[in-house]
Amino acid sequence: MAEPKKYHAQLLTPEGSLYEGDVISVTLPGSSGSFQVLYNHAPIVSSLGIGEIVIEKTDMSTLHYAVSGGFVELNNNKLSILAEKAEESSSIDLDEAVKLRDELKKRVYSLREGRDEAEVELEIAENRVKIAEI
Repeated sequence: MAEPKKYHAQLLTPEGSLYEGDVISVTLPGSSGSFQVLYNHAPIVSSLGIGEIVIEKTDMSTLHYAVSGGFVELNNNKLSILAEKAEESSSIDLDEAVKLRDELKKRVYSLREGRDEAEVELEIAENRVKIAEI
């Protein structure tokens, strides 16, 4: 069987690098919907929404990250993901994530002003719970 085609990817946040290495594929939550990047993908620049980044490494293992916004650029088989905030699934405390989500749900339903911002916070919290459960 032929070895899968690989390319270089890096995931960066303001706090530092979360991943850098060769990959087979990366699935990203674009602001207009999820998309997958494979070897020799056409150049692209896109904004990221709230969702999951899935990195399939060359050893066929996968990494899952909860992400809340940012940008991605691919050119010449080099993928750069600049995330506003990203957390690997294994580093998210599920109990704390569930507690925060439940608190935010109560707060959103009681608000009359500032509800849009609170709903975004709730969406981020729900995404963290989903990724932590992987």
